Amino acid sequence: MDNYLFSGLKVLDVATVIAAPAAAMMLADFGADVIKIERPGVGDMLRSLSNNWDTPDASNNWFWQMDGRNKRSLTLDLKSAHGKEVLQRLVEDCDVYITNQPYSVRDSLGLTYEDLRSLNPSLIYASLTAYGEKGPERERKGFDQLAYWARSGLMDLMRTPDGAPTQGLPGMGDHPTAVSIYAGIVTALLHRERTGEGGMVHTSLLANGLWSVSGVAQGVMAGGDMTKYRERKRIKPAMMRVYQAQDGRWLQFNMVRNEELLSLLLTGMDALHLLTDERFADSQLLWENRGAFGDELQNVVAQKTSAEWLAIFMELDVPVNRVAIVEETNNDVQILENRMASAPERDDVTVPLIVNHPIQISSVPQVGPIRAPDLGEHAEDILKELGYDQEAIADMKDRGVI
Repeated sequence: MDNYLFSGLKVLDVATVIAAPAAAMMLADFGADVIKIERPGVGDMLRSLSNNWDTPDASNNWFWQMDGRNKRSLTLDLKSAHGKEVLQRLVEDCDVYITNQPYSVRDSLGLTYEDLRSLNPSLIYASLTAYGEKGPERERKGFDQLAYWARSGLMDLMRTPDGAPTQGLPGMGDHPTAVSIYAGIVTALLHRERTGEGGMVHTSLLANGLWSVSGVAQGVMAGGDMTKYRERKRIKPAMMRVYQAQDGRWLQFNMVRNEELLSLLLTGMDALHLLTDERFADSQLLWENRGAFGDELQNVVAQKTSAEWLAIFMELDVPVNRVAIVEETNNDVQILENRMASAPERDDVTVPLIVNHPIQISSVPQVGPIRAPDLGEHAEDILKELGYDQEAIADMKDRGVI
């Protein structure tokens, strides 16, 4: 195997669904040996997300291939003495332990940081919770739609005036949270390299949701007047609206934020006459009549296609963009040339393109992607590495431990 940054780093992925397993995948992408621990016969729910009603239908289990790649799978019944023994032996020899098990489960199984630190003092223990390590919601279960999106306040702010809060997308909060977990682990590994000291990394979906909404939430914490903020948002400034072109596509103007750019925008639209309209004659009137001004812009935008407008605005160096649709990502040159998504080099990965995580470093090569494992696929290999012989492995299979 090639020498990657994390070659030799041993990681246990004792987590489910998206955020925590995706953080383990990121470590695997840089060469770590990641062993995914799953329940016998059941496995991680991540294996079934490609079949959900709110994800696109495809024949190749793409969600599992994206976030489960580059790992080995071992199934363990952690409620059994033998299963617990296997996990403890893995912990004794691992560098990073990643979990999002509820605290009640960790306590009952003896898998808290305090429990495992006694087995391996240099261990980096990465804990993901829904709502945080402390407080009255410590034990609450939650997914990104609940904790990141709804509980943080993000969902409430993402709505049309007088409309209902907007539901989020699968993994929308999980994938950014995975980057936070990864960053915490890497920071802890650097600390361990310098001091020899292990430690506990922790973050939550709520903390990451709050970080995402901090451009408004920090204003609240600074004493900002949200009543006025919400009232202003009822009628959006003209530049904060989206405009539908003749071809049905939408244009976004929200970086047109000074008089010079506004003049260039209106020049390109052949609509400078709007500035002589008595409704929009000065900045105060332009603000007071922002709804009407936006309506006038919409009337003009509807006369050309989005491609025609983009060409005009590009010529004038006005920062306008077309709202992309995901159906275009397969052939998006910008995405492909920057390896935001890339074609797998191995034939056993049946997804034509795999979305990459956003961490790219010119001096640090990445692995794979290697096919995400079948449930328990590497059980015998991993157990033999721990010193179990064939008879002991067969016995564990018979008992349903693995």
